[in-house]
Amino acid sequence: MRAIRRFTVRPVLPAPLAALSTLATNLRWSWHSETQDVFAALDTEAWASSGHDPVRTLGAVSAARLEELAGDKKFLRRLELAAADLDDYLTGDRWFQKARPDVHAIAYFSSEFGITSVLPQYSGGLGILAGDHLKTASDLGVPLTGVGLLYRHGYFRQSLSREGWQQETYPVLDPDGLPISLLREDDGTPATVELDVPDGQRLLARIWVAHVGRVPLLLLDSDLEENPGELRAVTDRLYGGTTEHRLQQELLLGIGGVRALRAWSRITGASAPEVFHANEGHAGFLGVERIRELTVAPGGPALDFDTALELTRSGTVFTTHTPVPAGIDRFPRDLVEQYFAGHSPAAGVPVDRILALGAEDFDGGDEGVFNMAVMGFRLAQRANGVSLLHGHVSRGMFHGLWPAFDEGEVPITSITNGVHAPTWVGREVFELANRLGADTDSDDPDLWSIVDKVPADQLWATKRDLRARLVEDARARLRRSWLTRGATPAELGWIDSCLDPDVLTIGFARRVPSYKRLTLMLREPERLKRLLLDPERPIQLVIAGKAHPADDGGKRLIQDIVRFADDPEVRHRIVFLPNYDIAMAQPLYPGCDVWLNNPLRPYEACGTSGMKAALNGGLNLSILDGWWDEWYDGDNGWAIPSADGVEDPDKRDDIEAAALYDLLEKDVTPRFYDHDSSGVPVRWIEMVRHTLKSLGPKVLSSRMVREYVELLYAPAAASARALNGSYEGASQLAAWKGRVRSGWSEVRIDHVESSGIAEVPEVGGSVDLRVFVSLGGLSPDDVDVQVLHGRVRGEDDLFDPEVSSLALAESYEAGRHRFDGTLTLDHTGPFGYTVRVLPRHERLASPAELGLVATP
Repeated sequence: MRAIRRFTVRPVLPAPLAALSTLATNLRWSWHSETQDVFAALDTEAWASSGHDPVRTLGAVSAARLEELAGDKKFLRRLELAAADLDDYLTGDRWFQKARPDVHAIAYFSSEFGITSVLPQYSGGLGILAGDHLKTASDLGVPLTGVGLLYRHGYFRQSLSREGWQQETYPVLDPDGLPISLLREDDGTPATVELDVPDGQRLLARIWVAHVGRVPLLLLDSDLEENPGELRAVTDRLYGGTTEHRLQQELLLGIGGVRALRAWSRITGASAPEVFHANEGHAGFLGVERIRELTVAPGGPALDFDTALELTRSGTVFTTHTPVPAGIDRFPRDLVEQYFAGHSPAAGVPVDRILALGAEDFDGGDEGVFNMAVMGFRLAQRANGVSLLHGHVSRGMFHGLWPAFDEGEVPITSITNGVHAPTWVGREVFELANRLGADTDSDDPDLWSIVDKVPADQLWATKRDLRARLVEDARARLRRSWLTRGATPAELGWIDSCLDPDVLTIGFARRVPSYKRLTLMLREPERLKRLLLDPERPIQLVIAGKAHPADDGGKRLIQDIVRFADDPEVRHRIVFLPNYDIAMAQPLYPGCDVWLNNPLRPYEACGTSGMKAALNGGLNLSILDGWWDEWYDGDNGWAIPSADGVEDPDKRDDIEAAALYDLLEKDVTPRFYDHDSSGVPVRWIEMVRHTLKSLGPKVLSSRMVREYVELLYAPAAASARALNGSYEGASQLAAWKGRVRSGWSEVRIDHVESSGIAEVPEVGGSVDLRVFVSLGGLSPDDVDVQVLHGRVRGEDDLFDPEVSSLALAESYEAGRHRFDGTLTLDHTGPFGYTVRVLPRHERLASPAELGLVATP
């Protein structure tokens, strides 16, 4: 018989144990092993059966046991130290307070956050990255507040049918059983936000707060009795439902998220954010709400739309993670118009201006859609991709927004992702470093030199221990999976010898879209079998990944892998583990010797799983895509050659799979099994040492977040501050942009004169330039007349040109002016130059910001 209602009853703790509640509800425990040990000491069995969930553990411990611990001086001392350590962590100065970047408060919006498996509000890399961003901001003391949605069913729980087909279930999450609490008004009532939606309805949402160390995370929840049924279900699940349902979620995240921040500041006294960071386009509507606040909201300054747009853009950062156009959220334009034209969540903001923000009004665009990424770029003055290669890919994908500029000048920079070491590095690795005197809390790059002091046999033994822990975890998961698939315990004796802690272990765990090529390893099944079953140099594969519930193609890929792994001949050497999540990943990354990544280049935005493996001494075997393209140096792993330019996808897969098999047979396995007299693979350990030293400082999220602060947040805060105050700066900037746009059609280059070039140009020579331009109603102060010069190739294309500004020399009638300058010939070979005119203003973040340029 099923219960008609379910809720969680929390225990009443004896007074001496009150600190347990604080420790349980601050998610720092998820990356702090000493705090985890406190909860494990409550009841080892309860801790294990809860999935290492402090809230569930407290609920499972008997009252008698709690009373016993309340009188246990040794345990109370341990609890006191843990509580004091947390208090010091939350209040002490950290990197940000010492470096003192001039940023007061930052809001970080994301549709998913992967912080811990006990708070399942994530589907894959985007959420894991967002979780690591929050954890690292906390570690560094960055004044950041996260904003997201609380999904009552999370993403989905994956299992397999007997035939190996992915099946999805959506367990209901009880917020009272999660490490979160309601934001409440002073009178104790839950704080809420409201959005007007069509048909005269209002969408109401409560605000839950998760404490991620020093960082509050606000999660909006629409599952309220006051909402009509269809609106109550807005936050039912992550990435599910109809197109309209997805739009409702993104309206709540962006517009409702800003309102939740205002409630948080009002109730707690927290500083109002001056920088807003949209992690992907899902949160793009946050900019619409900020414009509404500045233009029509009661008590606001009642600015015009263009002035409000400049204020909003100045303090907004947009990160795109999308490597393929199909990954961008695009809504029917008519649907967006329906939501903003009537009973609008941004009442008073002109619907035509909102629609223009997401319009694909460029060559190749679709006039019938509203593009969330396009809106993200138009509402943010600063934007970035998540690796150097992805920055290049993004500039190509969105070149249509700045068509007059070369792709390299499109104003999308890159900050390569990083990973949060305390979350992903095995405890044994930290313990090994600590035994040698390393301060593993330090961000000093010299810390990694400690690797050279670790004896080879100890490093090898540690990796063996990590491998054994993975084997144990994988066997338990595999057994549960087979029981779910309908097997009986009597059929599963073989699992006790499945996988081997002394065999080369290769990991592959990803989301399963087609471009990540889960089944590339199966291109030649017999060749893979020979690798798995080699009597002297076998390999074993641990594979995991979820396909989107609507992606039958991805599900077929999983089924192909599962059917291969079900073969009794090889099933002890290859396993597919369902329900890939943080809890599975934490033993998986440390336990693998090699991390395999074989996407279709260049469609991997970053690929941080390989970073996590590297921090645990794993070697990457990867296509040169994402971060690996950037930091592979020839000695810290292996690069799978990619058949770029081969248009036949099957032929390309055949070529790259063959290259993968060759590397495994000729390089990877021989090096792993080439042991010295003491049983240590010396050449392998050399690569492990080099991997840790060359990649360790780079792949850390502390490096990443510092770069966000220094390169994006601090400049955004300075821009926002410069335009705020009386708003006069924003008004002037908006008026200047309007004047430049309306007058740009009159800007042209009339004539270019050059002199001083020798008959045989030589290095050290010079070229004098005189450029005559017509500016119409604009003044010389409104423009930057530039010369671009450097090497030429092909059909006189400038390659990586240098840019110099020319000086105003003389002005004439009818808006004509002359600009002069001198070029120095500083290198040999083909040389060329061209000139152009750009808008110029001190408040522009990029010369390409307006997308305007005049050329000869």
